[in-house]
Amino acid sequence: MTGLDGQRPTRDAALYADGTGAFHPSEERVEDGRAIAGNRTVRVDACVIGTGAGGAPVAKELAEGGMSVAMLEEGRRFTTDDFSARPRDMMSRLYRDAGQTATIGNVPIVLPLGRSVGGTTLINSGTSFRTPPPVLDMWRERFGLEGLSADDLDPYFRRVERIQNVVQVPPEYAGRNAHVVKRGADALGWSGDFVYRNVRGCVGSGICTFGCPTSAKQHVGLTYVPQAWEAGATTFTGCRARRLDMRGGRIRAVEAATAGGGSLRIECDLAIVACGAIATPLFLRRQGLGLESGELCRNLSIHPATGVRALFDEEIDMAKGVPQSLFIDEFADEGIMFEGAAGPPDYAAMSFPFSGERHRDLMLRYLNFSQFGIMVSDTSRGFVRERAGRVEIRYDLNREDAATFKRGIERLCELYWAAGAKVVYPPVDRVGELHGGDLEPLRSLDLHPRNLTLLAFHPLGTARADARPGSGVVDGDLKLRGAEGVYVSDGSAVPSSLGVNPQITIMGLATRLAFHLLGAPPPDDEPEPESIARPRITRPHALTA
Repeated sequence: MTGLDGQRPTRDAALYADGTGAFHPSEERVEDGRAIAGNRTVRVDACVIGTGAGGAPVAKELAEGGMSVAMLEEGRRFTTDDFSARPRDMMSRLYRDAGQTATIGNVPIVLPLGRSVGGTTLINSGTSFRTPPPVLDMWRERFGLEGLSADDLDPYFRRVERIQNVVQVPPEYAGRNAHVVKRGADALGWSGDFVYRNVRGCVGSGICTFGCPTSAKQHVGLTYVPQAWEAGATTFTGCRARRLDMRGGRIRAVEAATAGGGSLRIECDLAIVACGAIATPLFLRRQGLGLESGELCRNLSIHPATGVRALFDEEIDMAKGVPQSLFIDEFADEGIMFEGAAGPPDYAAMSFPFSGERHRDLMLRYLNFSQFGIMVSDTSRGFVRERAGRVEIRYDLNREDAATFKRGIERLCELYWAAGAKVVYPPVDRVGELHGGDLEPLRSLDLHPRNLTLLAFHPLGTARADARPGSGVVDGDLKLRGAEGVYVSDGSAVPSSLGVNPQITIMGLATRLAFHLLGAPPPDDEPEPESIARPRITRPHALTA
């Protein structure tokens, strides 16, 4: 859909709420690994391991470009019929390790990951930012990555945003939680805007991260994967890649174990590894690949986050409206982004502070609570490894990032006072609650990482791209060094923290990779969006190598 001037509308409330236009394939080409009990061999041009933000776009573009494509997915395929709208049920169904994946280090950080067709895009908030241009400039200067400027990537971003239907949340769908926070930001003169999201027909159900009950959120399992099927690709669910058959330094096949106890051998000329920033480097290490630079499994950034809660006299009801519908970028150059973090009572009960009767008292006042998130563009770095057959994610929050969190928490508390909050609850041990606009208990605290309650949602960098062979696992075209025909297309290849949600970055790089493999020019015929989110990032905060 384009306007009279050839632009793609992105700020139309009717368009945001319009559920028509979703793609429906003539055939759902899905084979369930639970039904594969014996040994099976398939021959294709390309095998894509993973169906999330990095894998699905590559599969779709390669299939439409004339290649035969197989997609391997360890998890299941879920549809709207599987979504109960109850977070406590959906956590165990849609999330890896029931949502309990966590880092170890000086502060434990929960790191929710998806495990299904669509990957983590099935359970994210749909927030859609392009890679900030200063970050892309830094990639060129620091990692030697040419051809990745904002202008270079613009055609691929436009294509992704059209397919994903990235549009802005209209104020009437944002919910009271967002409007209360916006009131405080406006009173302080802070910059912000309503979020741009990948949706069709959103009704503000408030449970985006637990399976959208109306299929409004356009995760890649609803967009790219069906379009890949239409072009002839097949998705094998319940199939876990175990081995890359490499002979003469070139990929010959991908071998997978099926949920039915059998094996699946995908003979191919191209293998695109898209298992995510935690699983991809470990899979490559098990193959003995990607080791030359010494960087595999290292350089993990996770965009750690926390949330501040505030109690108001007025009714807010965080269950109504889009949970992540507003962002505040006033302090983005300091590595601080504020984004919505609301949810229904189930979600609130899991995240609210305190326990016992005090927790009960808070939940009884749920309708009067607001909650908003803080994300820090981290300079800390971690690593992943396997020990005794188990995945270990090691990440220590450094003092600089802890100090950034303290500044962010103080400012968000200040915002809540400006919005009229009666009590504010910072996510900091030894500071239970604040009253009457008082920030001194927080400001005077010598905050250590262990004092914080943290989550993280955006793991990146564990197989990072770098033009220098001795510094990167993949090159600027995402080719795995030392392995012909093997590429990496997921967050592990992203070389640094972005300061924004990464799904559009990952999809854009995946689309660029597919066009490169097809030998095709950039898709310059994609319509320009009427508008996009432009957070105030003038310099990248995280500059660690």
